[in-house]
Amino acid sequence: SQRSAARERWLRRVPLLPALVFLIIVTQLPMAATLVFSFIDWNALYPEAREFGGLANYREVLTDPDLRESVLTTIVLTSVVVLASLVLGLLLALLLDRKFRGRGAVRTLLIAPFLVVPVASALLWKHVLYNPEYGLFNGVLNGLFGDSAPQPDWITEMPLTAVEVSLIWQWTPFMMLILLAGLQSRPADAIEAARMDGAGAFQIFRFITLPHLRRYLELGALLGTVYIVQNFDAVFTLTSGSLGTANLPYTVYETFYQGHEYGVASAAGVLVVIGSLIVATVALRVVSSLFREEGYAS
Repeated sequence: SQRSAARERWLRRVPLLPALVFLIIVTQLPMAATLVFSFIDWNALYPEAREFGGLANYREVLTDPDLRESVLTTIVLTSVVVLASLVLGLLLALLLDRKFRGRGAVRTLLIAPFLVVPVASALLWKHVLYNPEYGLFNGVLNGLFGDSAPQPDWITEMPLTAVEVSLIWQWTPFMMLILLAGLQSRPADAIEAARMDGAGAFQIFRFITLPHLRRYLELGALLGTVYIVQNFDAVFTLTSGSLGTANLPYTVYETFYQGHEYGVASAAGVLVVIGSLIVATVALRVVSSLFREEGYAS
């Protein structure tokens, strides 16, 4: 009967209830609290003056010049990192798509930066590479040009570029893996037919490989954008948000913990989440369309 069938379905779902409850407690309750706080005028230094402020916090977030500047910084940082990671990832994927001795070891070494903890990666760049006194970059310059070699303070002189380079180093392997999967799914018969017709390597890449990689490039760009928009570790560790490098996540942190403006910080956090959800939704649609195309091809 329908009642017994419904009961059986619920019994099958019972073991999943603890995981569902845990997920709601860990993710949805904090988000609901943040949403409530975003409508409250709440400064931690004046707890008794807390009151309902409506959309005032959202208006402040959208009109504050510092927050607008952090939005621009976030857009520039995300765009540069994603585009550079995609280009470098494509070049490395093309390299690894060829057969050569030691390809497995090279692939493992190239994947390694993505496996490093983000804070550890930022500390590596800050102290081992960028440090003006004992960093590797200045050491190489000193070894090449002697005592007259320039010894720049990389983080102070080019702060946003320093953050971008560290993130590009970390995210290029991620793009490489996605694009390498796309390269290895190319139709071999089409490539062989193009070679028999006299097409060169560049023509094969332009007319066969690049169109085939379009979905993979979109997927890499969208997933990279979702994660890099929310990046906090590199900005906090390398520059502490100074010298024009404060992105939205760092600005939310600064507003919450240093400005003690809990309501404004919550409103900014809600807007960041909404923006991330929009990008993530587009990314999921691209992934689903990619899987559908792969299913039809098979």
